[in-house]
Amino acid sequence: MNDHAKARVNRILHNAAFLKAAATLAAEHDRTIAEIIALTEIPAPPFKESARAAQWFAMAHALGLQQMEIDAEGNVMGIRPGAGNGPLICVAAHLDTVFPEGTDVTVRRDGTRLIAPGIGDDTRSLAVLLAWLRAMNAANVQTRADILFVADVGEEGAGDLRGMRYLFTQGPYKDRISAFITVDSPEMDKIVTGGVGSKRYRVTFQGPGGHSFGAFGVVNPMFAMADAITRLGRLKVPASPKTTYSASITGGGTSINAIPNAVWTEFDLRSESAAHLDNLEQAFFALLAEAVAAENATRSTASGPIVHRLKPIGARPAGRTPQDHELVQLAKAAIEAHGFRTQFEFSSTDANIPMSLGIPAIRIGSGGTGGRAHSLEEWIDIEPKASIRGLTAGLATVLAVADMI
Repeated sequence: MNDHAKARVNRILHNAAFLKAAATLAAEHDRTIAEIIALTEIPAPPFKESARAAQWFAMAHALGLQQMEIDAEGNVMGIRPGAGNGPLICVAAHLDTVFPEGTDVTVRRDGTRLIAPGIGDDTRSLAVLLAWLRAMNAANVQTRADILFVADVGEEGAGDLRGMRYLFTQGPYKDRISAFITVDSPEMDKIVTGGVGSKRYRVTFQGPGGHSFGAFGVVNPMFAMADAITRLGRLKVPASPKTTYSASITGGGTSINAIPNAVWTEFDLRSESAAHLDNLEQAFFALLAEAVAAENATRSTASGPIVHRLKPIGARPAGRTPQDHELVQLAKAAIEAHGFRTQFEFSSTDANIPMSLGIPAIRIGSGGTGGRAHSLEEWIDIEPKASIRGLTAGLATVLAVADMI
């Protein structure tokens, strides 16, 4: 880490107001845990985050956030003003989970573990933002920068980062945010500085169909689809920058004794590099056309050929914040000052959007430990010592970036 970042963090760690804020995080730890539980037990399935959003709005408003609003996309936001004439930094956590409507989100306890769908990704972080606000207020912490706190929608899956897209391209702060921190999942030792880009498609293969015996010899869209999947599976992609693909979900057809009229598969293409993702996409388009042409050349098209249709179902831009950038170095210094050994990594998070726009952005953890993310047995450990250490390291990061006075 650079000397400037280390000096700024050291100044904060010895500041009386920071020490009081850290003591508040410890003293209020049970309240933070209660808020994690309360928020987790409000379902927030994809595109249906409004009930949780309303609750977080009320909780943050009670802590004095100013200019609070829920924007047109569903993001909850409010400002903690700085001393004036400073930049605007954004600190966010996402409201949504991957779990569909009707999932049981009751929190269970097992010793110091809390178990429930979505509790670590990312509900704990929503409560952590509130804990930081409470601690800053109790210690009368002042920063040069204004801090925009955001509980955003649409980070997971089909949400396709819709909350962040709106915030940075249409929302009232779209041209003002100078640095962005998303708090997502517990681990503090991993700082995300690179955004994995992705492109997702549903590809439908259509043909004339017919009886499996009587129409045998007619082109079959299932064979074209299978050929396309096989061709994709043989495609060579670079290990660095890491580039990947997957045939993920499939369906179609009408009967065991019918050549299908239509079948479909959903594909996921990813890369750490925007250029390599574009190359992969072009190769994907080409192999689809080749598979369709091969089936049309192999069987009869007298009743019509196989055709394919592509429907985009997701696109996340790749991006990167240089590891020597002040934002990254301040986060590294603040987190390592609390005993963590950090490493930089790529991931797909809300930070993808600002990274792709050239705005410095990172992802940090919410503290403590957790596991089984995106499963019904997702868990976090709320053992106080480790939990509070992570909470304090995260707050130090935010205050270093916001330039605590």
